[in-house]
Amino acid sequence: MKKVIALLPLPSTGFYTEEERVAGRRIGFVMRTLGGKSGYLAHQDIQSDFHIRRYGVSIEHIETIAVPSITPCNRHIIIIDEIGKMECFSEVFKQAALAALDSPCIVVGTITLGGDDFITRIKSRGDIEIHEVTQENRDSLPDLILERVARLLSQ
Repeated sequence: MKKVIALLPLPSTGFYTEEERVAGRRIGFVMRTLGGKSGYLAHQDIQSDFHIRRYGVSIEHIETIAVPSITPCNRHIIIIDEIGKMECFSEVFKQAALAALDSPCIVVGTITLGGDDFITRIKSRGDIEIHEVTQENRDSLPDLILERVARLLSQ
């Protein structure tokens, strides 16, 4: 996703997620907005009512960092990395993701393979394209996405 973000032709808004590792061991996930804010999506030391495996999920950071960054504004492109199980613990995030998808903005995002009814409903929308990332296409997929974005912008 970072390659796509770096090559986008217009100012964009949104967030992406990175693993945080110490001594080669994953300890959490950090959300970074295109506006420069960051915070933990989940971390092994976060105390939370919401967990995925050993990671406590920060609903507060999802709602104060990710949600404002995906709220439709005067930008043409919204990045959502990702619509996943952790993010979907927040009803506020789910509503913001739907608002972004329902807006006239182009949304470039990632979505979990599995998931609940919310994830299934998003995947079944007629106004989205889904490209599964594989070992074979992971290097060429950013160019395909950028080509599609350029085509949508020219319409």
